[in-house]
Amino acid sequence: MTDDTADATDRRFPAALAEVAQVDFYYGHDTTGEAADEGDYRIDFEPYTEFLSREETVESFRGWTGGKDIDGDTYLIFGQDGTGGQAMIWRTRPGRPLADQPIVFLGSEGECGVVAGNLSDFLWVLADGFGPLEASWDDEELTSAPDEALTRLAERHATTPRRTAREIVLETRAEFPTFAEDIWALCR
Repeated sequence: MTDDTADATDRRFPAALAEVAQVDFYYGHDTTGEAADEGDYRIDFEPYTEFLSREETVESFRGWTGGKDIDGDTYLIFGQDGTGGQAMIWRTRPGRPLADQPIVFLGSEGECGVVAGNLSDFLWVLADGFGPLEASWDDEELTSAPDEALTRLAERHATTPRRTAREIVLETRAEFPTFAEDIWALCR
């Protein structure tokens, strides 16, 4: 296996996600703990510094779906929102590196959706002012609010052209139109 390809056992944490994990996403509060004005700090995201273990992923998927035979092998969980909804890489493109796999979100209240077609596009979603939870909502709500620090991070790591979160989400939903239905079909 080279650095440019990945198989189903690849669990190397991408450098771009490691850098995202260093970002402080203060959702609804400023750095002093004071409540922020409505509309400030829109990204509800708590990135991890490594993927959850296989065991934690199995437990999470079984809890989310209610299925005792679900293992979540094709998912690598790398963050959550404030309620415990999880952001993950979905390894659905065989033989392709992790950076080329789509980013998806499974929320604590049943939210479920594709966020970006690859890690690079996910960085542009963050730069445009949206986390995995927000990007999995109605695309009409995705009004750009670029973040300067996240834009610089995306410029360092992204390999795809800059686009708005709305453009990326719509493109990814068109590529994976049945993702939510397929996940719901796993639920017992």
